[in-house]
Amino acid sequence: MVDIDGNRLNARLEAFAAIGGTVKGGVNRQALTDGDRQARQLLAELALARGFTVSQDPMANLFIRRAGRNDTLAPVVIGSHLDSQPAGGRFDGALGTLSAFEVLESLEDAGIETERPVVVVSWTNEEGCRFAPGCMGSMAFAAGEIPPDWQGKLATDGASLVDELKATIKSLPPAQMISLGFPIHAYIEVHIEQGPALEANDIPIGVVGGIQGTRWLDVVIRGQTAHAGTTGLAYRRDPLRALTAALSGLYETIMPDDTDARFTVGRISVEPGSVNAIPDVARCTVDMRHPDPMRLDEIEQRVLSSIAKEAKRQGCEAEMSRSFDMASCTFSTDLQAAIEQAAMVRGLKSTPMLSGAFHDALFVNRVAPAAMIFVPCRDGLSHNEAEHVEPDYAVAGCAVLAEATLATSRMTLI
Repeated sequence: MVDIDGNRLNARLEAFAAIGGTVKGGVNRQALTDGDRQARQLLAELALARGFTVSQDPMANLFIRRAGRNDTLAPVVIGSHLDSQPAGGRFDGALGTLSAFEVLESLEDAGIETERPVVVVSWTNEEGCRFAPGCMGSMAFAAGEIPPDWQGKLATDGASLVDELKATIKSLPPAQMISLGFPIHAYIEVHIEQGPALEANDIPIGVVGGIQGTRWLDVVIRGQTAHAGTTGLAYRRDPLRALTAALSGLYETIMPDDTDARFTVGRISVEPGSVNAIPDVARCTVDMRHPDPMRLDEIEQRVLSSIAKEAKRQGCEAEMSRSFDMASCTFSTDLQAAIEQAAMVRGLKSTPMLSGAFHDALFVNRVAPAAMIFVPCRDGLSHNEAEHVEPDYAVAGCAVLAEATLATSRMTLI
């Protein structure tokens, strides 16, 4: 077994949480900000102090490499991300990255030589809150290029993606520049569950078998603005009435009829937005998720049909378009078995799981075998300053990652 220094891991989590720390105990360390750069710099300093090789690519993905017995072999890559939500927690992303670095240090402490190199990664912009979409770093890595349409992307604060990437790369001069994308033997990522199941069942390890598919819609319903006090019901073309009527029916059927389905309206707005005027335009976003692509198709069609029907009924016109479409994925069964075996070696209970949120592992899975390890978080709360992982659970996830990494470095994967 690989001996993990749990005190060191939890101390590192505290230290990184101070970078962008909020008064409520959370973290605001959005992608490609000064806080994000400070976290990258600290990780690089720790790596260089241990004699590891530090590099970065044009997407500012950060890599820390420990050589293996046969250093020409494709590496086992482990890690996650360091960026956060604006009012995020201290564990989402950072737990995976710092657990991976602890594995590297523990291997070094014990003088264990792995068959192939082991590389820790901190992916750029997993959260997607400052620059959209999320998982930019892993997405570009898997594609082998930065998509041309990202060149003009602006942050929510107006900053240019191109400029912020340049500044972030420039802020880490000791890191060698490498090309975007390289062969990977396997990828394993530790993450908090972001749900309540593991904690509720007192199970420390979730073996993630895949990630459900996600689709986003932009919905616009156009009606006619008119006086709120003088326009009777028969004369109204109220887009908000159409939208809310459709959404009410969808809320009452989609998730209640299918426990695997997810349906969320995250944004809603009206124009002109006057207290005494019927809206002229109503807009919303729709987030739909399901592990079965056929069921996701059905859900999307139900949403489109319901909104179009209610818009017509109210004398309005509906425009709907997809803004995001991410297929579901299934992770490597060999890696899942390695994680399950690693938990057994450590004497830890584990259970198979499906991820409701998408992660960097989804995109790496397109070019290499990948899998994930989930650990419990208090009340399933995430993307929140109150996000919390018990120290013992953090150490458990790291210990399983260490065993799975060591086993995977010796495995032939299909």
